Amino acid sequence: MNTLRNKVQLIGNLGKNPEIINLDSGKKLAKFSIATNESYKDSSGEKVTDTQWHNIVAWNKTAEIIEKYLQKGNEVAIEGKLTSRSYETKEGDKRYVTEIVCNELLMLGSK
Repeated sequence: MNTLRNKVQLIGNLGKNPEIINLDSGKKLAKFSIATNESYKDSSGEKVTDTQWHNIVAWNKTAEIIEKYLQKGNEVAIEGKLTSRSYETKEGDKRYVTEIVCNELLMLGSK
């Protein structure tokens, strides 16, 4: 059951091209967001689509694959873990971020 702890699986579409960052340590980081859609009918029978945005980060080999193959609009399946962090802005405000650290990636759809 330990493999089920903090496991996230999503299928969605990239909202924009991935941001690739090459760190001084030689590591590569890819940041992107995906949209997931859920449709349902409201009380009047109208179809409603709810879109949620998810921030994704990937490291090293996974980031290299993302850099080479993914762009805005691509459909992907990702698997990873949910992480939260905080940082302070230049103005001194504290901000909180929740991200999914991707460790598995599957490109879906046609090329």
